[in-house]
Amino acid sequence: MTALLTTYVLMWPVIVFGVLAAITGGFAKDIRKARKEGRSII
Repeated sequence: MTALLTTYVLMWPVIVFGVLAAITGGFAKDIRKARKEGRSII
């Protein structure tokens, strides 16, 4: 039971990191595309 609870608690930081990495990657891609096209990101 302890191993299951430990796994459950430790999986959340991994999920959060994955979501933040996806958001950051998409934002970086948009910034690169805007710079290439010569326009503002805002």
